[in-house]
Amino acid sequence: MEFQAVVMAAGGGSRMTDLTSSIPKPLLPVGNRPLLWYPLNLLERAGFEEVIVITRKEIQKMLNLDTKMKLDFVCISDNMDMGTADSLRHIHQKIKTDVLVLSCDLITDVDLYKVVDLFRTHDATLSMLMKKTHEPTEVVPGQKGKKKPVEQRDFIGVDDTGKRLLFMANEADLDEELVIKRSILQKHPRMHIRTGLMDAHLYCLKKYVVDFLVENRTITSLRSELIPHLVRKQFSSPTSLQQGLDNKEEDQKKKEQASLDIYSFIKEDNSLLKPAPDNSCWNDHRGDMNETLYEGKVRCYVHIMKEGLCYRVNTLGLYIEANRQVSKLLLNLGLEEPLVHGSAQITDRGMIGSDSIIGSSTQVGEKTSIKHSIIGSMCTIKDKVKITNCIIMNSVTIEEGCCLQGSVICHNAVIEKGADIKDCLIGSDQRLETKAKHVNEVIVGTEQLMEI
Repeated sequence: MEFQAVVMAAGGGSRMTDLTSSIPKPLLPVGNRPLLWYPLNLLERAGFEEVIVITRKEIQKMLNLDTKMKLDFVCISDNMDMGTADSLRHIHQKIKTDVLVLSCDLITDVDLYKVVDLFRTHDATLSMLMKKTHEPTEVVPGQKGKKKPVEQRDFIGVDDTGKRLLFMANEADLDEELVIKRSILQKHPRMHIRTGLMDAHLYCLKKYVVDFLVENRTITSLRSELIPHLVRKQFSSPTSLQQGLDNKEEDQKKKEQASLDIYSFIKEDNSLLKPAPDNSCWNDHRGDMNETLYEGKVRCYVHIMKEGLCYRVNTLGLYIEANRQVSKLLLNLGLEEPLVHGSAQITDRGMIGSDSIIGSSTQVGEKTSIKHSIIGSMCTIKDKVKITNCIIMNSVTIEEGCCLQGSVICHNAVIEKGADIKDCLIGSDQRLETKAKHVNEVIVGTEQLMEI
């Protein structure tokens, strides 16, 4: 087995608490499938037969996934606050090979081999996936008129090929200027600095990186700590032990520092058949060849998607956008399932838009119009209802004469007769009274608000 796959599905969805306070993030429905289904499907299409899923007990109990892969669930206690690096460290005894780590909120039709082949070809320490940042175009419920939070930019430095990852820094960690180390520019005089790229949270990592994490417990996050650390380490020397120190305490301190250095976890290649630089087929990779043979044992690469779909569903806006695009994604994946489930009971099929999805056992009444929307399973939608640009989750009841636009309605909600709802988020188990009018509101229960 060349890689072990790990899916991180224990996070709480801290940037979308209006949704995740009542529905665990990995279970959020996108196109009537749980969010976790998408990274698992990506792995299954790539030929993986077994996946380690790091999650929480309540999520595992509620999961009902259609997959042929063996899922090895590792459950983290609800009272444990673990970062992604902590989670990987938690399962280190299960990791026997190089590892492919994905977040449960990744939805993409990327050819996974493009990331994996970079890792193989360059004997890389890390290869990762990035895509141009996508700004949601839809109105986000409850946020109209509010000042949009300013996102801190990432500065990503790549070589002329656009594949070697040379530099990574977040705007929040910088002073007023961008400083590039001389050691980088000596080896790569031309570097392209890019902004506006999204880290997809898909990483191929050497087994020794997991070994390094086990010893270095100060690193808690893969994205914000481990990955930038590996990128920096490409152009720094291993921690060396100074000789002739006067006192043993300092000597011991230096040894401890060296033991926590990533270089001390890299196993030496004892092969007698090392290629000669002039005769190697690797000569087309200028700048990398000598590093491969002699130094530069930490090497980081990135595959930047130029086309195709790639979303990280980590905000309400991106959750809505992913649902808008999901029918296109499923078509790209060759999953040509009927958009209207065979068990759905619909009186006037002509009133259902061709891009709408209707879930199993849902009932739709007479003269009811559904356009550009996703309706979950076991919903009851009565007569003369208008639904446009909405996401309706499971077991929702919408009574006669209601009009819903641009809204997200969560599980088990009841919308009574004649209600008019526009650009709202209605939480699970909420009941809106007859002829209620709501615009640009977030309506969740008091218990959920306390959790937020």
